[in-house]
Amino acid sequence: MKVSKTLKIAVAAVAVAAFAAQSAFASGVSIQAGGSSFDATLLNTCKVAWQNTTSNTFTYNSSDSGTGQKNADAGIFDANFSDSGYVPAKSSILNIPLVMAPIAVIYNLPGSKPLYLSEKTLSDIFAGKVTKWNDAEIAADNNQSISEVVYAKNADGSTKKDAKGAPVVLRTVNTKRYYTLPNQTIHLVVRSDSSGTTKNFVTLFTKTNADVWTKAADKVFANSFPGTINGAGNIGRIQAYSGSTGVSAGLAATPYSIGYAEVSYATGKLRTAFLGNAHGDFAPPSAAATSAFVAGATLGSTGLYSFNYGTTAPGAYILGIVSYALVDSAKSGAQAAAMTDFLKFVASPACANTSPNYAAESGPVADYVASLLAKLPTK
Repeated sequence: MKVSKTLKIAVAAVAVAAFAAQSAFASGVSIQAGGSSFDATLLNTCKVAWQNTTSNTFTYNSSDSGTGQKNADAGIFDANFSDSGYVPAKSSILNIPLVMAPIAVIYNLPGSKPLYLSEKTLSDIFAGKVTKWNDAEIAADNNQSISEVVYAKNADGSTKKDAKGAPVVLRTVNTKRYYTLPNQTIHLVVRSDSSGTTKNFVTLFTKTNADVWTKAADKVFANSFPGTINGAGNIGRIQAYSGSTGVSAGLAATPYSIGYAEVSYATGKLRTAFLGNAHGDFAPPSAAATSAFVAGATLGSTGLYSFNYGTTAPGAYILGIVSYALVDSAKSGAQAAAMTDFLKFVASPACANTSPNYAAESGPVADYVASLLAKLPTK
């Protein structure tokens, strides 16, 4: 992880204090947050332990990142969440990069064989250049010798990481794969709303396949899609749904479909693909593989990430993202203090460890997150 010089100043000095300090707020406080549907599963899982230990309640209003950003500017809720950082209307609003997680490429195909997709093949599928499951590009990805990275574990079963927050490689496994894919049309399931997940997803393509994805990365998939999304060949083949729950439902209802969402939305018959990276291996949408990818990113002076999609880190999952808590540091009172305490819990391994798909920030970035949380009210 590369951290800008601005962020390095005084970060370490406040890190321990920020996480160790106890928030002085009354019990029985009710707080609310809203925004990104990507974060809903983790936040609603983590809140249980926090509520049990504090006697407070947390309610999450899941919608999308665009709504979370608008709510933050309008002062709605005690905090909001977005999968993409933004420039807030008020300087007191902080973008706090809380948790790393992967965007899963989710598919609905018969059988149980795993699907492997190179970055170019994935780009061509969502650009509408590859429209059949038995296309030569997909066949080439799935009928070859494939490398997968295995990471070392700590005694407690957690992934071992180095000082920069990158997972430590234990070994690499090579496997010969054979997969005869069906002669069926690929149905794309995408987000219809203003989604940070979508913006992160299409940013991968605009950065690595700019000759195809010539439009700017946008929170609305239709605005970034190359060509005409309502063209004759796409009507009925591309389906758009609101929120991650909508995408999951659309995928489940549509055989031979593929889409994107947070991993926990891949339920029932839905499965998640392995993605190729510049190191030459294929990685699953796991917390460890996401950590490998994010460790190669640059964190700017405003707390926003710039990802290196060409990272050669072993096992890096190239659709790893960071989700931000949008919090107004100028707020005060019992609700604001309770939200501070909840966000500290979310930033801790105790929260991230409740799900195998999420990872708490580590290394220098964890120190920086602590310095931001230290700016929030505690009473």
